[in-house]
Amino acid sequence: MKQRHLFKQPLFFFLMFLSIFGFAQQEPKTISVTFYETPLEIALETIATKAGYQAYYVIDWLDTATVTGSFTNSTVNEVLETILNKTVLNFYITRDNKLILTKNNRIYDELPKNFFEEVPTETTTQAKPTEIVKSPVFYNQPQTIATKLLETVRIGKEDKNNAKTSFVLKGTARNQETGKLVSNIAITVEGTTLGAITSEKGAFKLQLPGGVYILSAQSLGFQTLRKRVVLYNDGTLDLTLSEALEGLDEVIVTGKVKNVVASTDMGTTEVDVEQIKNIPLVLGERDVFKAAATLPGISSAGEGAAGYNVRGGSSDQNLILLDDGVLYNPAHFFGIFSAVNPFTTQDLTIYKGHIPARFGGRLSSVFDITTRNANVNEFEGEASIGPVTSSVVIETPLAKEKAAIMVGARGTYSDIILKNLDEEELRNSQANFYDVILKYNHKLNDKNSLQATGYYSRDAFSITSDSLYRYSNRLITLHWNHTINEKHKGTMVLSNSNYQFNVDFEGQTNTNFELGYGINETELKLKMNYELNKQHTFQYGLSSKLYAVRPGDINPLGDSSIIVPISIDKERALESALYVSDNFEINKKLAVEGGIRLSVFTALGEASQNIYAEGASNTANNLIETRNYGSFETIKTYLAPEFRIASRYLFTPKFSVKGSINTHYQYIHKLSNNTTASPIDTWKLSDLNIEPERTVQYALGLFHNFSENIYELSIEGYYKRSSNVLDYKVGAQLLLNEAVEQEVLQGEGKAYGVELLLKKLKGKLNGWVGYTYSRSFLKLDGNSPEEQVNNGAFFRSNYDKPHDFSLVANYKISKRFSFSGNFVYQTGRPVTVPIGNFVVNNTELVLFSDRNAFRIPDYYRLDLGFNVEGNHKKNKLAHSFWNISVYNVLGRNNPYSVFFVAKDGDVKAYRTSIFSVAIPTISYNIKF
Repeated sequence: MKQRHLFKQPLFFFLMFLSIFGFAQQEPKTISVTFYETPLEIALETIATKAGYQAYYVIDWLDTATVTGSFTNSTVNEVLETILNKTVLNFYITRDNKLILTKNNRIYDELPKNFFEEVPTETTTQAKPTEIVKSPVFYNQPQTIATKLLETVRIGKEDKNNAKTSFVLKGTARNQETGKLVSNIAITVEGTTLGAITSEKGAFKLQLPGGVYILSAQSLGFQTLRKRVVLYNDGTLDLTLSEALEGLDEVIVTGKVKNVVASTDMGTTEVDVEQIKNIPLVLGERDVFKAAATLPGISSAGEGAAGYNVRGGSSDQNLILLDDGVLYNPAHFFGIFSAVNPFTTQDLTIYKGHIPARFGGRLSSVFDITTRNANVNEFEGEASIGPVTSSVVIETPLAKEKAAIMVGARGTYSDIILKNLDEEELRNSQANFYDVILKYNHKLNDKNSLQATGYYSRDAFSITSDSLYRYSNRLITLHWNHTINEKHKGTMVLSNSNYQFNVDFEGQTNTNFELGYGINETELKLKMNYELNKQHTFQYGLSSKLYAVRPGDINPLGDSSIIVPISIDKERALESALYVSDNFEINKKLAVEGGIRLSVFTALGEASQNIYAEGASNTANNLIETRNYGSFETIKTYLAPEFRIASRYLFTPKFSVKGSINTHYQYIHKLSNNTTASPIDTWKLSDLNIEPERTVQYALGLFHNFSENIYELSIEGYYKRSSNVLDYKVGAQLLLNEAVEQEVLQGEGKAYGVELLLKKLKGKLNGWVGYTYSRSFLKLDGNSPEEQVNNGAFFRSNYDKPHDFSLVANYKISKRFSFSGNFVYQTGRPVTVPIGNFVVNNTELVLFSDRNAFRIPDYYRLDLGFNVEGNHKKNKLAHSFWNISVYNVLGRNNPYSVFFVAKDGDVKAYRTSIFSVAIPTISYNIKF
């Protein structure tokens, strides 16, 4: 019977003992042997037979490994070292011809040099490299009842030729239930101060001397995982964590505690989309933008208003990115609904203070939206049914653990509701929208991965019977992520964004028309990250974006229409940038992030530009000539350096002071006569007559966590000065205007404010309180009286709201039931009102106040909700969530706008409201 030498552990260690103390390793023999995809077990038996050895090993160690190679007159040592090179097996040959295999560790037949003396480490400055002596790893850790129950994992292979005294242990943390990689898992080495936090991709890295350790992995929402690790060499340890039922006790919207105090970020907020489901919002819609508007420094003009105002800026000064592609209109139906599907969104990061150098093109903020990667391990989905909209998201693997695809769709059935109403005018109207998103992610190998996102949204509404409005967003992005090495990584992004609207008018006369507008941009950018050392982390890159704008055209609709076709010349421009920044940790207390972005904007032909007298107003009377430019001929180039500096001083681990100075340029402007954003607003590129807008912002903040990080407090103050801010003359005609520069004004702006945010992150009662005191002013002081507003003095901007208070709270009755509430108060926005009338040539005219001299009534609203989670059984087919809420519980008739009508010799004021009564809603969400 052939010996396979499948020994038990006692015999194995007895032989090891004998080999160490009873035998000296003899000179190995030479053999000739050839293998081709030979099982390792057979290869070992062949070598032992040819050399006349008896082989001892545990057969389970060999797994399914195979060997390929040819050896001629090679020593047994050389053959074994080659075939075992990629395994964790070592070997030892005794004098009495026994071949002993060990797993991970190796057999020593003599004690290392200086074994009983202090051994210098690699970091000892007085030791030479040749003096470094690596001691064997002895598994002699004292055992307790708790540690005996731990799983033991052996990492790496002990190598006698390896002089390193510390090794790199890296790996990933994965959610056992979903298979997804998990960020912000704390990996600690018990009994030491060593540890790591998993990155956004769930990866961690530790550097430890060889030895035995207890590793602990823990995070809110997961059960703590402990493992005993015996570290022999560099290696990988992947952790799988189970969800904890207590995970639902996390805060609704939370930032990372470590980042808030210790990082150099200022005015940065992260919104966790999964956790905002408890906030009661209008019609039960989970909306990342409306959740963001409850935070300090971010506000909207009111209910039903698209666009947001950040730190005293206009709505067009916000850069909204969806997977690095620009989203020009992020709202459905005048802002009542978000155009971003919350069920496909991973997170939303808002930069409103210190904006990193990799972002550019807007003055006030960046809304950086990231979609989820599809699950590469199993099929899953989520669906939601509400009173007006429904949505569904499906994820499925295409290649196990490598590639997957996610499809999300959302739509409204409001048209069905309208057609079943009693009022005829509403039955003849329509209001519908939908959006679709597709995400593909593919891990090519350990260093390369691809992601592709496609997005499309469309709105159509007709409030009157003669006009149909349609607008759509289309967006495509491609990401190639490449790891050069552990310190150097980068991403190449190609994106295309398109926004357009159309208006079809069919009235009772022969003036039917079709009006259209569109803007398209294509961008290529490279984003690199280089971790030089613990003190310096560099980000650098470049980008180039091509704009193509169709400013508008109108055409007759139908054969009988008398409308004369008009088409405004297209606009083109190239905006490029080069940036670099360094996050420099000077010491444990002081850190500075400094960056510079060099932006270049070139307006291109084919186009015509009006030339006006130097120093004179842009009016028809001052027009000198109209100059024509050929296709892609340079019209005007603007070159601007943008500086981004932020610093942090850490007084204690829980208290820091931060400051920042940021400069920004914006080369694209939104043209709108409305106080709020509208679907038919158009975008205008800078050229000879409209200069880029510029701003500089100074900010200072205090950040403090207390009561064991249960509470998070931040106070930030800011001051902004802007130039070339765009505004308009009274009664300006912006749409289909070939000389729109004659209707716009550019002036100065200033804004300042203080923002306070207090969050409670844990416990049955959690949420936040936010308060902002802010002011925003404009100054339009041109060369002529018609270019001056309020006699050239500063006046309130349309979005000047001094007081903004919000309270968001969630109270957990149990793991399944909770109450939630949301209270908002804002100062009424400024308006211009008639203050008298007079008669000229028998015509009665109205005298208006200074611009924005008055305010509409203040806004406040209370929303309440009751949330019901399905039970948390692990093996359920699906998990459900019910939300029962009442929006505007107090029935407050909050004014959206004020308008004036002259009737019977009097001027009467009227106000409009969007939601003037309490609105109850029930929505249902299911995850499978």
